[in-house]
Amino acid sequence: MNLDLNGKVALVTGASRGIGLAIAKGLAAEGARLCIAARGRDALEKAAAQIEAAGGEVLAVACDVADDASVGRLVDAALEHFGRIDILISNASALSVGGERQDWDRSLSVDLMGAVRLVEAVLPSMREQGSGSILLISSVSGVEASPMNDFGYTSAKAALNAYAKKLAIVEGANGIRANALLPGSVEFPGGGWEVMRSENPPIYEMVRSSIPFGRLGRPEEIADAAVWLVSARAGWVTGAALSVDGGQGKGIR
Repeated sequence: MNLDLNGKVALVTGASRGIGLAIAKGLAAEGARLCIAARGRDALEKAAAQIEAAGGEVLAVACDVADDASVGRLVDAALEHFGRIDILISNASALSVGGERQDWDRSLSVDLMGAVRLVEAVLPSMREQGSGSILLISSVSGVEASPMNDFGYTSAKAALNAYAKKLAIVEGANGIRANALLPGSVEFPGGGWEVMRSENPPIYEMVRSSIPFGRLGRPEEIADAAVWLVSARAGWVTGAALSVDGGQGKGIR
């Protein structure tokens, strides 16, 4: 299937590893031009080198989505370099899953308001060009209540789902689509679930056994859905909250 992404400009945050990097690679494989962002410059440059080695065009810009000025510089750099932004994928997360007030603060500032800052920064150019696709990477935690103390993380992800729906309704007349993607638990080298497997096996096994396939997901499995969702082939999909979780979520919606 031709996803009609060749030459499109995509801005992806949280793109130095895991799901974000897999999404960036998937978009590059479809011919999209990329601006990738993350806080850590070294890891970001390594990610950019991987994309370039595979033939992709990429601009790497270090950014802290919890800071308005940093987000402004990121979007300005992408627009100056490419002249437009067709796709925004907000994937940065504090992954602050504790139950303390600081976890609330981090989750709301990065996961939720980071997305708001990015969207507000790209909307003027998308409105002017009369098109755009916005994808907010949420979580199955935004629709499924687990017996963990991740109150702030869960609440931030649930808010992202609502934000995507509102954006879809308000910005549809401007030719802009907005959706949320809800990954289940995903394991990759250096990621939180790999750490959990060695440091807290009971929790890891509880989650693994809750998934019908008997394993956690892979970043590439999330990326495949994301790349389709921002493409023209999903042109009639907006305001959706798409779960990609291997059946981890048990709710009927």
